[in-house]
Amino acid sequence: MDIDVLGSFHTLKAALPHLKASAARTSSATGRVIFVSATLHYTGTPLQSHVSAAKAAVDALSASAAIELGPLGITSNVIAPGPIEGTEGMARLARQSDHEGVAKNVPLGRFGSVRDIADATVYLFSGAGGFVNGEVLVVDGGAWRMGKFGGDSFKYPDFLLSNTEVTGVKGGRKSKL
Repeated sequence: MDIDVLGSFHTLKAALPHLKASAARTSSATGRVIFVSATLHYTGTPLQSHVSAAKAAVDALSASAAIELGPLGITSNVIAPGPIEGTEGMARLARQSDHEGVAKNVPLGRFGSVRDIADATVYLFSGAGGFVNGEVLVVDGGAWRMGKFGGDSFKYPDFLLSNTEVTGVKGGRKSKL
């Protein structure tokens, strides 16, 4: 919550005077805010309730900012990455040994790349994204529509009911809740 919600809020608050000044210099929407969220909260993800709540709050923050800042010429949008190869998120959410299983749950059959996220960012910051406001741009190869995360690492609900220690993921805990 501190990083995702409060960090996003305080960053917006600090950038707002500069965004207002930039937007005031032109007649078109030139101030751009892009938040980073996720797709975990769309369907729910076991052991990720804290992240799901935080990312849902970021989405809500962006939606409110889009309405409040739109009249000032400032857009607010969200990029919601899916499984992106080589990132901290993948290190935390999937065992290295199960990356192939995770990739099979992405309709495009592969992990996303940092470049995929960069391209989405360029789009929203460019003139092509100038009339996009209050949107969540999901960049996940269609993975969230599969309704599950992970390959064979955590068979649901078996791993929750087994009282087995969660291992093989960064930041794993010994207790379930």
